[in-house]
Amino acid sequence: MDLALLIKAAIMGIVEGLTEFLPVSSTGHLILAATLLDFHDERGKLFEIVIQSGAILAVIWEFRRRIFATLAGAHRDPQARRLLVNVAIAFLPLAVLGLLFGGVLKAHLFNATTVAAAFIAGGLLILWAEKRAHVVRIQSVDDMTALDAVKVGLAQAFALVPGTSRSGATIIGGLLFGLSRQVATEFTFYLAIPTLGLASLYSLYDQRALLAVDDLGMWVVGMVFSFVSAFVCVRWLIRYVSTHTFVPFAWYRIAFGLVVLATAWSGAVDWSG
Repeated sequence: MDLALLIKAAIMGIVEGLTEFLPVSSTGHLILAATLLDFHDERGKLFEIVIQSGAILAVIWEFRRRIFATLAGAHRDPQARRLLVNVAIAFLPLAVLGLLFGGVLKAHLFNATTVAAAFIAGGLLILWAEKRAHVVRIQSVDDMTALDAVKVGLAQAFALVPGTSRSGATIIGGLLFGLSRQVATEFTFYLAIPTLGLASLYSLYDQRALLAVDDLGMWVVGMVFSFVSAFVCVRWLIRYVSTHTFVPFAWYRIAFGLVVLATAWSGAVDWSG
């Protein structure tokens, strides 16, 4: 296996793990990182999606007791059953819209300019959301209703636009819909499991012709680095949201988006890939 390719895989894994659950858009960062690393061919695009599995495993490991207890008790515990149903409901809007429009969106929106614009727009939205008075109705994921799940699911669907941020859309959407900051973040973690897991499986099946035994080392390296960085990030974010707002992430998004636009328009960086 080419050492340079393994290094690229490690970098991409770190980028995925650190950005997947923060409101900064992992897809947007991966698109830009892949362009800089010249790793944006069809094999590279598939790799970007599949290394999400490492981030999923990090969430499953962090919440393993709650997840296993929920699955084991779903047949007898109404709260456990409600959580599973709410996750399924929230997953559906993105799944349906992704199947209907995913190809069109990838063909026309997966580029640096769109990502940068979404970074900036998302940052402004976070600033607006954080300035609003938060009326908290839901203090626990067990108190969420099916309607709450539908609302969060519709918010997550905006993540089909690269640069929007799946976690950012669900967390900020949750805040606007009356979820506490902790509940919005925790539910986002649970929702990531089917969303990212099924997306990875679908991509593997749809592009199975690109799979090769020679790429196994690349997959392993990417997933390991994704898992480790995501695990660190999840642990940190759980503590962070208990006492902080998402305003710093908003300013980061705006600044990063402006840098990408400036380098693209000046020609300092060729983002055409």
